[in-house]
Amino acid sequence: QTDGYDYQLQVDYPSAWAKAVASFREVADSSECADIKISLEFKPTDEISRYAIVPSTGAALLFVREVDRRNVGLTLDVGHLLMAGENPGQSVAMAGAAGKLFGVHLNDGHSRLGAEDGLMFGSVHPVAALELVLWLQKTGYSGHIYFDTFPKNEDPVWEAEFNIRRFKALWSRAARLQDAGLDEVLRRHDAQGSQALLERLD
Repeated sequence: QTDGYDYQLQVDYPSAWAKAVASFREVADSSECADIKISLEFKPTDEISRYAIVPSTGAALLFVREVDRRNVGLTLDVGHLLMAGENPGQSVAMAGAAGKLFGVHLNDGHSRLGAEDGLMFGSVHPVAALELVLWLQKTGYSGHIYFDTFPKNEDPVWEAEFNIRRFKALWSRAARLQDAGLDEVLRRHDAQGSQALLERLD
């Protein structure tokens, strides 16, 4: 991450934003990239730069709107969404509804500010993982599914296989939720109704 900063009074924010927009336009307009999808994966903070010029899903959607190129969109990483204090399902719904969700990196974490744990998908936030998958379905996402986890002390092959099993199971469960009437529950803004649906599917 080289577009960020660490101090207040360090950066001219509008100028940094404009330079980033111009850079993405230049790449998107190049003959080499005319038929390639170019995806921004925002990360709100890391050890290189404490603050990012594009720090959230909302900012990222504004960014790609200003770039205004059909081949420029977003990749959403669950760990980065958690670091930004976002609800991953809502972020997927927003990017998907805008037609700008080009990729997803699935993982999990403990939501500690500035930390990216890269844990197995759905291992810490199982209901949030389910809701994310639900919104992939509801927005008609048809791109690739990536698992960006860090098995530093675990068997990486087992972890990869687990992530695939977990995603397939959540995909099936999300479809069953919709068949059971979730859309009406969402229309009513009914938290207890959604919990009752989850209980019935257990």
